[in-house]
Amino acid sequence: MIQVINRALDVLEYISIEPDQPKPLSVIASHFNLNAGTCANIIKTLVTRKYIEKVEKKGYCLGSQAYVLTGNEGYHKDLVKAAQKEMEALTSIYDENSLLSILVKDVRVAIVRVTGTNNIQVVTSKEKRVYDTASGRLLIAMLPEAELTVFITKYGLPKKEEWAEVKNEKSLRESLSLIKAQGYAKQVTAGNIVGFAVPVYSGERVLASLCLYMPEYRFHLAEEQKIVDDLLTTAEKIKKNLVGK
Repeated sequence: MIQVINRALDVLEYISIEPDQPKPLSVIASHFNLNAGTCANIIKTLVTRKYIEKVEKKGYCLGSQAYVLTGNEGYHKDLVKAAQKEMEALTSIYDENSLLSILVKDVRVAIVRVTGTNNIQVVTSKEKRVYDTASGRLLIAMLPEAELTVFITKYGLPKKEEWAEVKNEKSLRESLSLIKAQGYAKQVTAGNIVGFAVPVYSGERVLASLCLYMPEYRFHLAEEQKIVDDLLTTAEKIKKNLVGK
């Protein structure tokens, strides 16, 4: 048996006993009588692969990939509950569709969808490559630098039809840096759909992206800042709901 794999699985199983209760590095290392440096390296790998997540100043809890692997919906049930009513209120302002999405590998996965009442509605799939959506671009733009490098190495660059403005890794990183700096992503698709996405935080972590999208003919440039402001306000309300759950 390969010892380091065995230890990594031990750590993962230990954290999964109380998946929402963060455990400090010192507690994990002590539980297994591991050297702190060895334990830190194991945890760093599990965090990079999203099997566990770091909760600022508290420790480590079970991550999204662990739930994806088992098909367990528990990871985002609290997020869905916190977001539903706030998204309904947002959609009622514009009568346009809103979407809450998470990042799974190189795909943005919609976990909440609220539909407007306009006769002509934009239909988007539950799962879509991150490069081809405002939500997905926002989610990878908010990744820590080390995780972004791993992502690009593993999944490559966008295809021309996914993100025509991106020609190489340099232009990809520049585009993502701009999204991160301005705090939101905007996409106008070849099918004349306009989408805006902002991050939803839990503490310092980005849990999801909140998006509002509409046919281009119903979008007015003068409304862009108001749309972004309303999205950010809604995302902040979702964050507060999560804290108060």
